[in-house]
Amino acid sequence: MTETKNYDLEERTAVFGENIIKLCAGIKPSLITGPIIKQLVRSATSIGANYMEANGASSKKDFLNKIYICKKESQETKHWLRMLSVALPEKKDKLRLLWQEAQEFSFIFHKIATSTKNK
Repeated sequence: MTETKNYDLEERTAVFGENIIKLCAGIKPSLITGPIIKQLVRSATSIGANYMEANGASSKKDFLNKIYICKKESQETKHWLRMLSVALPEKKDKLRLLWQEAQEFSFIFHKIATSTKNK
């Protein structure tokens, strides 16, 4: 059985943010994990929020700006997932899956941006 990807980016980014929230809610904050969790939740949930803003953009320039923010937040999320995997090696497999989704978002938003600029 193969996994089917959701091509509705609004839903997909929202589910990603929800999954990050659920993961982080189950981690007991420490001196190390506390700051990482805060940054991770901020960047991961920002992806969907900025995509929603992009869809309501008032101009092509505004749309591109929000899409670039989505890409940047995806990249930042990958960084925090990597740091959390060092702090919590027992969660490495789950974090790797989330990292892969953030990587796909980076590719998707890059493609959207370049396609939009070339129109």
